[in-house]
Amino acid sequence: MKCSFCGGSVPEGRGKMFVKKDGKIQYYCNSKCQKNARMGRTGKKTRWTETFKKLKSESK
Repeated sequence: MKCSFCGGSVPEGRGKMFVKKDGKIQYYCNSKCQKNARMGRTGKKTRWTETFKKLKSESK
């Protein structure tokens, strides 16, 4: 599984699963990712995420 916020891997038996009212499932590798997502931040704009690093390396 991949974290819905940072794009990192979620080890089996770890992390959190959040089910929205519309039935969509979001996985978080830790509480840091979950809290940032609840604040409305996106992983693409947050410097420490795997998603940001991947997009930054592609733009070079």
